[in-house]
Amino acid sequence: MGETIAETVTGPSIYGRVRDAGGPVVPGATLTLISTSGSQLGRAIARQDGYFEFAVPAAGSYVLIASAEGRRPDASTVTVGPVPTACEVTLAGMGTLAGTVTRIPGDDPVPEARVAALDPRGEVVASAETDILGRFGLSDLPEGEFIVAVSADGFHPTAVPVLVSGAGVTEIAVLLRPGARLSGVVRVRSDDRPLHDAQVTLMDPAGHVVDTMTTGPDGGYTFANLSDGDYTVVVSGYAPVVMQVSVHGDAVQGVDAHLGHDGPAVPVISSMEQSPVR
Repeated sequence: MGETIAETVTGPSIYGRVRDAGGPVVPGATLTLISTSGSQLGRAIARQDGYFEFAVPAAGSYVLIASAEGRRPDASTVTVGPVPTACEVTLAGMGTLAGTVTRIPGDDPVPEARVAALDPRGEVVASAETDILGRFGLSDLPEGEFIVAVSADGFHPTAVPVLVSGAGVTEIAVLLRPGARLSGVVRVRSDDRPLHDAQVTLMDPAGHVVDTMTTGPDGGYTFANLSDGDYTVVVSGYAPVVMQVSVHGDAVQGVDAHLGHDGPAVPVISSMEQSPVR
């Protein structure tokens, strides 16, 4: 890349070439020159060799706006002296990020997963949902580095770094690990009917509350997206029931309890490594 020399302009003027971030020239780019007050002073189309030039009314500061199809627009301030001023313009490409979200194990697609591309400042640049095949596409992304955050109901969220090319499609594959589910039914001890509005609290081994909910009309409750580990389930409404449950990647069902005024509270223990805390 040799030095660009003004070809036809003299005196106060701007000249240069439009290039891609990688170095090649960008022919056909549109360049607009405006004053600092916002008045348009000129418009030009870059030649096949990327060259452009503008004559300006007088020395001073101007704003040069450049754009081209499939590229990120650029605006820069140019200070012009009494002689032609060189101004190299760089237009970064706009790329497309596409990919597939699947679950592990099994590699089954995850539909309706939420996918967001974040720039280095943490701003969401584009977002989409996966289709029934787990596919997604994010278009018109500027060339550069992104963090792709993916989440879906029933799965642990994940984030992966991606370098998006300014040309063509950048393909990625994202794996989501299912979150364990813990569920059960709370019943009235005296007649075995489901207990509506019983409070169920889930705590971690340190005693911190992970989540709290109330049972539905069927007496059921479910905690989703749980990490592996040991938990304590506290069920209250009458005399409380306290149970310890171990979660290891799969759905844990049958964490049931009977509540009532008469007699001690009775947890219903299944074979899921559950035991009442006495």
